[in-house]
Amino acid sequence: MTVLSNRVNELEESATIAMAQKSRTLKEQGIDIISLSLGEPDFMVPDFIKEAAKKAIDDNFSKYTPVPGYLDLREAVALKFKRDNGLTYAPNQIVVSTGAKQSLINVLLAMINPGDEVIVPAPYWVTYFEQVKMAGGIPVVVKATFENDFKVTADQIKAAITPKTKMMIFSNPCNPTGASYTKEELQAIAKVVAATPNFYVMSDEIYEHINFVRKHESFAQFPEVYDRTITVNGLSKAFAMTGYRLGYIGAPVEIAAAATKLQGQYTSATCSIAQRAAIAALEADPSQIQYMIDAFNARRLIVFDLLKTIPNIKVNLPEGAFYFFIDVSYYFGKTIQGHLIKDANDLSLFLLDKAHVAVVTGQAFGDDNCVRLSYASDEATLREAIDRIRVTLEN
Repeated sequence: MTVLSNRVNELEESATIAMAQKSRTLKEQGIDIISLSLGEPDFMVPDFIKEAAKKAIDDNFSKYTPVPGYLDLREAVALKFKRDNGLTYAPNQIVVSTGAKQSLINVLLAMINPGDEVIVPAPYWVTYFEQVKMAGGIPVVVKATFENDFKVTADQIKAAITPKTKMMIFSNPCNPTGASYTKEELQAIAKVVAATPNFYVMSDEIYEHINFVRKHESFAQFPEVYDRTITVNGLSKAFAMTGYRLGYIGAPVEIAAAATKLQGQYTSATCSIAQRAAIAALEADPSQIQYMIDAFNARRLIVFDLLKTIPNIKVNLPEGAFYFFIDVSYYFGKTIQGHLIKDANDLSLFLLDKAHVAVVTGQAFGDDNCVRLSYASDEATLREAIDRIRVTLEN
């Protein structure tokens, strides 16, 4: 009899976390590794948020909190949804969790039964696919193309629907591609969803502020799908609060209550200090983090120009988030410095070994032709990393 459950045996390790661990191991051996694998801003948490966390400690916010979060925090989330997204959520429709990753699994476990199908547009964030499996669902991958800026169409979604379809999960702006959907593109998908009974959408909008070309559009804005949308967000990306671990959902009351019920059995509420800091972040005018957005945009343009100097890759200019998703399929089947490159996984390991740059294979995101690199690092580091990649591939 095996010790471990089928659930854990069938679960894939996060490719981004695995590559980050490989990078750390090599660094510990004294090798000069540049890691572009994790989606973690290099900025520090803004001072006004840190002050709120310190004050919370001094004010003895050290006891258990309500499972879905402090009421005034949920009220702050509701005000944020209204101010930034035009969405009306009451506090009992909001659940605060230990990171948006927990928000996602809460909803999936609350809604998905074994055999339910969940449409996952690809490229997708690595965790969506595995969490659907953990919940007993069947991921149904709908592939976007490089030529369409890695965005799926309403017709593609419609074609993927079966009697077993329960949900679609996607990010906008997208991790790993940086694709950002227009209002018209989302509305076309919303019409398909509205026309399909018992079909829900989980819209991951954690990169909403890191959006360079247009106003962010929330999926729940369309009245016909408001009651069928779970909006997921958090503070890790735009506020650089990755270690604070705070995410949240806005959802129909029944789903929010179910997520609270689940969370009450495996983590209870998230950290009380992080919650108090989150109120300061959410109540702040978004202009207070604009300096980070401007820096990401400047890096985006610099990295785009640098990537175009690398021979035989295909790259588009992402509209949001802080990633490039690069088609490297030209190199498959070729031998570089004595190494046969069979696929994107081989190329990622080759670049780690020879260029000492960590990127993540596109296989983990549902696209075998690509690799993802994060530009959430300073300009000098990015220039050095891409120069290493270019020189290694040219040789």
